[in-house]
Amino acid sequence: MAAVAPTQSEVIYPPSDGEPMAKTELHRNLMMDLIAMLCAHFANDPMVYVSGNMMMDYVDGNADYCVSPDVFVTRGIPRLPMRETYKIWVEGKAPDVVIEVTSKWTARVDQRQKFALYRDVLKIPEYFLFDPLEKTLAGASLNGYRLIEDAYRLIEPVNGRVTSEGLGLELEVSGTRLRLFDPGRGVYLPTPVKVREALELETSAREIAEDRLRAETAARAAAESEIERLKREIEALKAGMPPQP
Repeated sequence: MAAVAPTQSEVIYPPSDGEPMAKTELHRNLMMDLIAMLCAHFANDPMVYVSGNMMMDYVDGNADYCVSPDVFVTRGIPRLPMRETYKIWVEGKAPDVVIEVTSKWTARVDQRQKFALYRDVLKIPEYFLFDPLEKTLAGASLNGYRLIEDAYRLIEPVNGRVTSEGLGLELEVSGTRLRLFDPGRGVYLPTPVKVREALELETSAREIAEDRLRAETAARAAAESEIERLKREIEALKAGMPPQP
């Protein structure tokens, strides 16, 4: 009997391609930091989805057609529920922005295969390549591309920053880090380290305030107890009785 091809509803879309998240600790940390910063930046907008290092399937019924962007942002789709994979035909659109933290190990895929896929098939409006070690981008650390008339055009930096219309942010290289600047507020997005430090300071200040409140409450209770004791002694002396402890 001939094998029966699975129906679309029976197709399994694996949540992983079996590859490591990143080739080095630096690249992994950069990817995670970018996702965390963007998640925090768009936290108040339930219709912006931020993710990365997850499988993106783009052909309904065929799990072989997939890609795993390092970081991506899609506007106009709900942040929740959480997804195991990103299925473009389910979401109704491809991401608006993709960032690849590239390296000498992934340069060929990032600059050729993914470049063509994002441009010609998925029609990603903006694609950024960030190489923190400057090994693959002809002496540069960051290249940004915007899709114009079905071609990726290089986004020229202005004052050292590359503007992302999709994010509403400006990308700036700082050593081996990629900083995100919000021109509307005139501030850089805080890195996860800064956020953790702020939270730790807030927690420490709250604990100090709570300790102080407990000490003040205990001192007030002791003072009230002493006042009551003195009142009893005064009443006893007035009545000609020995004071009670």
